[in-house]
Amino acid sequence: MTQNDDNDPSGSRPGGTGSSGYGSHPSRHEPSGDPKKSILTHIRSLLGSTKAPAHLRDDLAEYVANTQDDASLSVANHERTLISNVLDLRDMRAVDVMIPRVDIVAIDIGIAESELFSLLSEKQFSRFPVFRESLDDVIGTVHIKDILSTTLRKEPLVLENLVRDVPIVSPSMHVLDLLLEMKQTRRHMALVVDEFGGIDGLVTIGDIIEAIVGDVEDEHNTMGTDPTLTVNHDGSIVADGRYDVEEFEERFGEFMTEEERESIDTLGGLVFAIAGRVPSRGEILTHEESGIVFEILDADARRVKRLRVKNIKSAATSD
Repeated sequence: MTQNDDNDPSGSRPGGTGSSGYGSHPSRHEPSGDPKKSILTHIRSLLGSTKAPAHLRDDLAEYVANTQDDASLSVANHERTLISNVLDLRDMRAVDVMIPRVDIVAIDIGIAESELFSLLSEKQFSRFPVFRESLDDVIGTVHIKDILSTTLRKEPLVLENLVRDVPIVSPSMHVLDLLLEMKQTRRHMALVVDEFGGIDGLVTIGDIIEAIVGDVEDEHNTMGTDPTLTVNHDGSIVADGRYDVEEFEERFGEFMTEEERESIDTLGGLVFAIAGRVPSRGEILTHEESGIVFEILDADARRVKRLRVKNIKSAATSD
C-alpha cells in the first residue's frame, strides 16, 4: 500500500500478482453456462424484486457465498470475489483501508529544496501531505506536478503556495461516504484523524479501489520488491503473500486445479480463494485437493502479507 494515486490505486498488484489478486480480468461477456445457475441471472431476478434494498443485498451475498464451490457456475473465482468485495464495501470504514500513520511519507513545509527533490526522487509518489513541525499539524497536500511546473518555469519554489486543501475524516467514516466526498471535492487523498485531532492514517482513492479489486502495484512502487520465500529445516516454507504460484509450483510440484491456475496468480490469492475472504493472522487453511496447509503469519483487512506453507512433500508425492 502506498500513497500513489494518479496511476493509483496505491500498493501492490491486483488481479495480476497482488497478494489478494484473482488473476485474469473479469469477463466482459455474460457467462455461457446454465442460465438458471448464472449469477447474472440471479442478479436480474433480484433487481426485479419488490424487496427492500437491504434484503436484496443480503440475498445476493448469501447466493455468492452458497455457490462458492459450485463447479457448474460459469463464473470465475475472481468475478465472484469482485461481487463479494463490492457488497462488503458498504460495511467498510476509513480505518479499514487507510495507510497507517507510521507508513505515511509527508513533507515538512520548511524542507530545503535539495532535500525535497531527493525525497521526490526516492519515493516517487504523486501527492504528499505537508505539515508544520509535526504530522499532527498538516496544512494540506502538494502534487508533484505543481512542484515540477514551478521549477521548469524557473520560478521561486515556495511550497506553501502550492499546498491544496485535504479532506479530514474520522476512522469510523463509511468508505462509500468517503468515496463520495472525495469525488465531490475532487480530492484523491484524505487524512484520517483520531478523537484528539492527531493523524491516524491516510486514504487515497486507490486504496478504496484496492478494497474491490485487490492490490495494485504501479511501476514506481518502492514497496514492490521481489517477494521472498524461505525453506525451513523442518520442510515448511515461509513466503510473501505476493509470491507467484506458478513459480511456487515449478519449485515444489504442481498441486492446484486447472480452474485455480486460470484465476489465481499468488499464494495470497490462493488462500483468499480457499477462505472466500481475506483470512486473519493466525488462521490455518487447508487446500483440499492437495492437503497443503497454509498458516497466515501476517495480514491486514485487505491482503495476506506473509504465510507459512506446510505438507508440501506429501502433496507433491500424491501427484
